[in-house]
Amino acid sequence: MFNFKEKANFIWSVADLLRGDYKQADYGKVILPLTILRRLDCLLEPTKADVLKQWPKVTDKTDEVIDLALNRITTYKFNNRSNYDFKRLAADPDHIAANLRTYISGFSAGVRDILEQFSFDDHVERMDKADLLYMVVKKFSEIDLADVDGLTMGYIFEELIRKFAEISNETAGEHFTPREVIELMVNLLFIDEKDIYKKGVIRTLYDPTAGTGGMLSVAEAYIKNHNPDAELKVFGQEINPESYAICKSDMLIKGQEPSNIKFGDTLRDDQHQAERFNYMLANPPFGVDWKKAEKVVKNEHEKKGYAGRFGPGLPRINDGSLLFLLHMISKMHTVDNGGSRIGIVLNGSPLFTGGAGSGESEIRKWIIENDMLEAIVALPDQLFYNTGISTYIWILTNHKIAARKGKVQLINATSQAFFEKMTRSLGSKRNEISKTQIIEITNLYGAFKESEYVKILPNEFFGYSRITVERPELDKKGKPMTDKKGNKKADAKLRDFENVPLQDNIDNYFKREVLPHVPDAWIDHTKTKIGYEINFTRYFYKYKPLRALTDIRKDILALEKETDGLIKEIIK
Repeated sequence: MFNFKEKANFIWSVADLLRGDYKQADYGKVILPLTILRRLDCLLEPTKADVLKQWPKVTDKTDEVIDLALNRITTYKFNNRSNYDFKRLAADPDHIAANLRTYISGFSAGVRDILEQFSFDDHVERMDKADLLYMVVKKFSEIDLADVDGLTMGYIFEELIRKFAEISNETAGEHFTPREVIELMVNLLFIDEKDIYKKGVIRTLYDPTAGTGGMLSVAEAYIKNHNPDAELKVFGQEINPESYAICKSDMLIKGQEPSNIKFGDTLRDDQHQAERFNYMLANPPFGVDWKKAEKVVKNEHEKKGYAGRFGPGLPRINDGSLLFLLHMISKMHTVDNGGSRIGIVLNGSPLFTGGAGSGESEIRKWIIENDMLEAIVALPDQLFYNTGISTYIWILTNHKIAARKGKVQLINATSQAFFEKMTRSLGSKRNEISKTQIIEITNLYGAFKESEYVKILPNEFFGYSRITVERPELDKKGKPMTDKKGNKKADAKLRDFENVPLQDNIDNYFKREVLPHVPDAWIDHTKTKIGYEINFTRYFYKYKPLRALTDIRKDILALEKETDGLIKEIIK
């Protein structure tokens, strides 16, 4: 792959020209749209003369007809019918602002929409007044982005966003996911799919938190590499205007339909309401609250129930990641229509947060009891740019193959065998998964066999009954008190709770685990609740015996010797 850092560093150097006139936090508002413009400029250069020759012949046509005619020449879903390009802009320093505006207005509507997301015209005026505009455009005219493939261009954008976010103390990781994580997710999503290898097959992919479009791009590349005759139509929605603009420009360049990428808050304003998708991928923000969407989400939950997106339940307000998962499940095709598959990256919280009856537990219960959870892969820590926390890939589907029905596969890919230390960290990212390790993890998933790193467990294994254990309230003589019906009164101060695995009989558990310790206890069955949790770490826990006292003593004595007896008085 082309050295994307070399290109990114050169583009980044342009920001030096802005120093003093722009705050560091605003560098990206200039550099990112100009990077997009220069990329489009490089792609259109080979056909520029032919477009200008055709343009006078279609000027009296509708915009739609004009775009069809000119796009046929460019071979892209965009064109520029102005007389300018970056070389001509750089050749006329005295009229740079007017010429640049003419150049931008010559683009087809989709490109102009992208630039509007950056409020770029405001920056043209600002740079022109500061005598910066020509210098910046001239510098960009020296950057060749014609020889960069789509995937590498995505890396360049991500590296720039990371750098800008770093100097402005923003969270770059909200906008993109490390490519090796995406590649692993895509592998897991498509591994058992047979239809995508058929000639002429058409499938859809959706990302509700699209960021800069990395997941959509990697998935599309995967399909094209494995079946050139397949067509993967991609859809997405993104809340950050700059990320949305980059994603949309990427779709333009790759020949996808840019109008499939929507701008806005997915939870508050689902702009793909009527759509259903064959495949879905997402990396929703970790541990971010959903207060802004609270009114809409609660209203939909209460009024629409299971006919809406959030029927099973609502998580606590400080983490909305499970809402995105429910949103994606609502967009699954029915099994009769082929079903759907979902890959989503979540932190540890959705696995176990919330006891029986809580929103989180009810969501897990609904997913597992409906046999949608196929697998969870625990990833190495320190993989993401903005956080070092543990992360997990969940794979869900409503059309499991026969061997997987009623079961959940857990893969522990946290050990040193599945990652490599980076020679230089990028933000919080200190580890990476190599191509070979991606294949190894994928093979563990595909083999569907228990091993040191794999557990295959029945759905009910994750469920439990939360029973309420009562004990009698005693009178002054120490005798149990009763109500008018002669029933023992429960002492709230002595009330306790037990989680009984669904695979265990409640009465047998109670006799075995509770009564031997509190013979006067009973179960209040009216308060029993069913809960679900996935305690990943516990399932793979390996007991490490304590060191022998003789070995510890040897170490202490050796340390004492090294420190010339300074701790002799302490161990006497």
